[in-house]
Amino acid sequence: MYTAKAYSVASATAAFTADTIPRRATTEHDVQIEILFCGVCHSDLHTARNEWSSVTPTVYPCVPGHEIVGKVVKAGSAVTTFKAGDLVGVGCLVDSDHTCPNCTADVEQFCHNATFTYNSPDQHGTAPVTYGGYSESIVVDERFVLRVPENLNLAGVAPLLCAGITTYSPIRRWGDIKGKKVGVVGLGGLGHMGVKFAKAFGAHLVVFTTSPGKKEDALRLGAHEVIISTNPEEMKQHAGTFNFILDTIAADHDINAYINMLALEGNITLVGAPETPLPVSALALLFGRKSISGSLIGGIKETQEMLDFCGEHGITSDVEIIPIQKVNEAYERLLKSDVKYRFSIDMASLKA
Repeated sequence: MYTAKAYSVASATAAFTADTIPRRATTEHDVQIEILFCGVCHSDLHTARNEWSSVTPTVYPCVPGHEIVGKVVKAGSAVTTFKAGDLVGVGCLVDSDHTCPNCTADVEQFCHNATFTYNSPDQHGTAPVTYGGYSESIVVDERFVLRVPENLNLAGVAPLLCAGITTYSPIRRWGDIKGKKVGVVGLGGLGHMGVKFAKAFGAHLVVFTTSPGKKEDALRLGAHEVIISTNPEEMKQHAGTFNFILDTIAADHDINAYINMLALEGNITLVGAPETPLPVSALALLFGRKSISGSLIGGIKETQEMLDFCGEHGITSDVEIIPIQKVNEAYERLLKSDVKYRFSIDMASLKA
């Protein structure tokens, strides 16, 4: 065991402060990683403030961070995939039981014994729960470490480990979208990645937004058209024409308005998680054999596929780089959607 510098929060109302946390010694199948950048996800904020207490109560001290990019500094004796100096990533998962049907089907995120990167029971007993990427280093089983393409900007790679795979997976799973009419609802941390992936896959891409001020940015990111969803005429013009819609909104909204945009056998997939259930019109689904589904990140194999795709197409997240000392300010700005489009923490600042 060794100790590492980190930033942690001591309660739901406390600010982040400098801390020292335990990390396990590198076993034969482990990789020790020096963390270079860590993205700030809205899940970090929910967990730090114990806003998901009814499902997963936060154990304090809490060290969030599951969008990790770093460099291997040590590899266990049995590790064959990585060596010191390799650029790697760690996403939302650091372990699973490896044997259940979900694990063998390469969807470890649905393993009932999955170990998440932070605030999950620590199977190694190093600490009461796992600690995430707001830290100078981390030790992870090699099966949950991902290879990062060397041609990409590392600060922009970090959010790919959550926001990237969250949007890539449902788009890829839907099928060949080349030439199809695809919509992305919302232009935030998730939405802007959905735009980049749908464009790279060759879709005719339309962004739905409530903010006219985002139109220019949506077009810059790759959208062919922008619909102001609060404008009934614009919505009416496109009704019944979409093959697939990715809904990234985490706030309450009228999902039926977007179901009505779907063509025959069209699908809308939710990746946002509104706090209250969304009323759904059965008739809107029945007339057109439409469907609604949800999606949660992706398995390790698919996440590596996503990273390789990003390397081939030069895709990264649009980020604002911050030092760790500004993480409290970043959380406040995140609540106001005051970032284009993700914060990426330069972990070198932890040494300051």
